[in-house]
Amino acid sequence: MSPKYYAPTGGHPGQDQLLTDRAVFTDAYAVIPKGTMRDIVTSFLPFWGDTRLWVIARPLSGFAETFSQYIMEVSPGGGSDRPELDEGAEGVLFVVEGSASLTVDGKLHTLTEGGYAFLPPATDWTLHNTTDEMLRFHWIRKAYEPVEGLPYPEVIITNEQDVAPNVMPDTEGRWATTRFVEPTDLRHDMHVNIVTFEAGGVIPFLETHVMEHGLYVLEGKAAYRLNSDWVEVEAGDYMWLRAFCPQACYAGGPGRFRYLLYKDVNRHMKLR
Repeated sequence: MSPKYYAPTGGHPGQDQLLTDRAVFTDAYAVIPKGTMRDIVTSFLPFWGDTRLWVIARPLSGFAETFSQYIMEVSPGGGSDRPELDEGAEGVLFVVEGSASLTVDGKLHTLTEGGYAFLPPATDWTLHNTTDEMLRFHWIRKAYEPVEGLPYPEVIITNEQDVAPNVMPDTEGRWATTRFVEPTDLRHDMHVNIVTFEAGGVIPFLETHVMEHGLYVLEGKAAYRLNSDWVEVEAGDYMWLRAFCPQACYAGGPGRFRYLLYKDVNRHMKLR
């Protein structure tokens, strides 16, 4: 089955619309529904031409602590020769609509829908939209935590369709994770995966763990347990989960349910 990826397009609701929505912000989790991603809440970045973005996570007391996440929207002819201004930041790009011309260390790559790029700190890269169509992609950024004796990880450029999903044991194939980085590679301190539930698939227990999560729903709908609440989410919604926030999921169908998942991994807990 070919992947589907939801991407926001902005716009603005009319005065005849209800103002109620599913947005929730708590100490343990947040839900940012797709209907909140309108023109009025976009942002702009230095050195990015013909580009706007939705910031859906940022380091903030009581919110995301380890990462930021943007949905970038680059018009035809737009892009940047100075995309990342923090030499200590690593990044993951994931294309959900259109095509990106990504140059890394002087080599040109084309990222189409489903395209993934991991960019370690201090990487020389540029990105442009050289097509006649809109380009939309996720950009997840984290301050890399170096470890003495471990080199920086290498650049990774691939596409979801070229990576075989790992089926979770004892799930009859209903729950799988597409991993772009080997979990045992301790050079990496974050993972950005794609989780897929076929209709009827579940997380059959309340996961409670040290990793912070960001989840962007790429496709489908589900009932998601966040702390003590069940919430309904669908393609285009975003969820943030604080470390140790209990979570579970029931993907009732009719189609599959998929999300882009961030988590911090492989480092000692900061004590000071």
